[in-house]
Amino acid sequence: MDLSQLDTFLAIAAEGSFSRAGKKLLRTQPAVSLALKRLESDLGEKLIDRSSKELVLTDAGRIVLDYCRRFHNVRRELYNALSELRDKQAGKLTIGANESTALYLITHIEKFRRLHPRVKVEIRRSLSSQIPDELLAGALDLGAISYQPSSNELVSTVIYHDALAFVVSSSHRLAGRAEIDIQELAMETFIAHNVVSPFREKVLEIFEQHGVPLHMDVEMPTIETIKKLVQLNLGVAFLPRMCVEPEIAAGLLVEVPVRQIHLERNIRLVRPAKRTLSYAGQAFLALVQGAGADTHPTE
Repeated sequence: MDLSQLDTFLAIAAEGSFSRAGKKLLRTQPAVSLALKRLESDLGEKLIDRSSKELVLTDAGRIVLDYCRRFHNVRRELYNALSELRDKQAGKLTIGANESTALYLITHIEKFRRLHPRVKVEIRRSLSSQIPDELLAGALDLGAISYQPSSNELVSTVIYHDALAFVVSSSHRLAGRAEIDIQELAMETFIAHNVVSPFREKVLEIFEQHGVPLHMDVEMPTIETIKKLVQLNLGVAFLPRMCVEPEIAAGLLVEVPVRQIHLERNIRLVRPAKRTLSYAGQAFLALVQGAGADTHPTE
């Protein structure tokens, strides 16, 4: 068994097919199939269920995939460490973030790139709930989330204070109001983000406490699609204020305060407490903390 076989298996699992894995690796499909057979022979286990029309991993395949990812991450750390040893200006910074939290990193990344132009920066799109585990597994250097992680193996730094905003289109019946009561939202169609988050749960809880039905008849995968639908007056939404500030300034959306709902959110930059950060990670963290961020160990 060698690392190239593990890379091939990792590509097969990630791409979901031998042909796409071959294209990604710049290898022929027969070469990919042969590499997999050799890996299975070396391990003495079948890694893919050949009886299924879809590409399905066996139990052994899932175990091997987990170790492949670990090997990949360790190798990445090795190359980064050697690169930094040769040149203190080089390296790579990998930050996990979801669609909305990535926005809070833009200003910091802009400054970081000016100071360290030779450091590669990757913002890896991840589910917010999975970022702590990815950090502890070594897949990320840092993570951006909007909640306090529960693990005492992580340390968080608050990099932005934001709030949820209730937004409507400029032609909506509530657009001209200075403030509304939650009861007035009983008949509204809400366009929701179909990603579970602590703030979605808090909104649901507040509506339930006041006995107001919350009609989430439309759910969308991205904040951008939600904003477009609200602009078309097809519904209303609760969204992070930073994500809608440009549209509010342009008059495309209107924020209307709801008397009973005041939900603030702290965006946190999270890192492992015991693992030494790479040079790039240390430099980015120092930049963020120098901008006035607050550091908090998890509780």
